[in-house]
Amino acid sequence: MRTKRIVASSALCSLFLCASVFSQGPPASSPEGLRLFHKMQDALGGADRIAAVRDFEEFVQAESWNGNTGQSMGRVTKRTRWIRPSTLRVDQIGPGSTYVLFFDGAAGWEILPGTDKVIPLEGGELEFARGYVRGFRLNTWLADRSPQFQIVTPEPDVVRISDGDITHQIDIQLDPVTWLPARLRQTTLSDPAHPRRSEEVTLDWETVHGIRFPHHWTVLRDGIKVAEAQDARHQVNTGLALSDLSLKPADLKPVMRFD
Repeated sequence: MRTKRIVASSALCSLFLCASVFSQGPPASSPEGLRLFHKMQDALGGADRIAAVRDFEEFVQAESWNGNTGQSMGRVTKRTRWIRPSTLRVDQIGPGSTYVLFFDGAAGWEILPGTDKVIPLEGGELEFARGYVRGFRLNTWLADRSPQFQIVTPEPDVVRISDGDITHQIDIQLDPVTWLPARLRQTTLSDPAHPRRSEEVTLDWETVHGIRFPHHWTVLRDGIKVAEAQDARHQVNTGLALSDLSLKPADLKPVMRFD
């Protein structure tokens, strides 16, 4: 769901979500921020179980809306594959938003909507891919294990993950009963030239290998609903390889198989 580029796609995934290098790094995390973060980790299945995920696949059926008119843009099907820590492949089919993207953590390629050629990731498209990996759930859920991130609590039941760049900042509002992430707020680069505030609201969860993953969620841009992922399925540690993710489709179409 990416109007012109990956607008709707990132709506789903801004959801699912180039770490800057600083000479001194972000300030130290706060005790309360870490306490809440660890409660979230435990609710999700535990830090060690999350860290044991070597590869991950998500298959989503969703609907998208035009954020300006409120008109439905139709159904979208999206397949996301990831290998720890930063190899990503996204295949998506949707009205005006059919595309393929591959990123190995440093470089990659994509097939943009309405085109029939493979082009290298450059400029804003490369930044989009870097941000996608930086905000990927299975990375942010282990942010306390990276010295690059600061974890604090700016308000009750909210965990803030930051690397010192405000456009990379992620705020996670926790459910005070389950301690699962209820809302996630961040800046999206789905349209690299026009960063926007994005909010993901999780409505339902599923458990795979003892880890909780969002099953049903909505995405808002500047407070306007732009996507609803209504059915998400997940697989972990199935043995994905770099060759699986980097393979360019011979017919230049998304590969949507989900076994």
